[in-house]
Amino acid sequence: MFQPARTKYRKAHKGRIHGLAKGGTALNFGNFGLKATEPGRVNAREIEAARRAISRHIKRVGRVWIRIFPDVPVSRKPAEVRMGSGKGTPEFWVCRVKPGRIMFELDGVPGPIAKEAFLLASAKLSISTRIVTRVGEGGEA
Repeated sequence: MFQPARTKYRKAHKGRIHGLAKGGTALNFGNFGLKATEPGRVNAREIEAARRAISRHIKRVGRVWIRIFPDVPVSRKPAEVRMGSGKGTPEFWVCRVKPGRIMFELDGVPGPIAKEAFLLASAKLSISTRIVTRVGEGGEA
């Protein structure tokens, strides 16, 4: 599972996810991509589940790029604990994703197989997505 090797601070503020992605909005590596259409937090388990769904469907032919990384710790307090006594311990890692961000890229497989693989992967993610292709590959998939 993805998580940083080390961080500057152990706990982070929750924050809000405003606006559109300012980077990572174009396909850089593959011919097909999975793009976020709504803001949200995607955790490390979702990313790994989506990666497995893609690689199993393409039968490990071609290449998959993961363009997001969970670097924000999310803390939780245990169940039935009274208010106060500080912030909870970090439980899992998330990536803040803005609309327009390319999350996964794929190359070396035919278009219909790539589309089906991304449909399987998008079912694993907690945010809505759409499939994009390079202009030379026939526009939107």
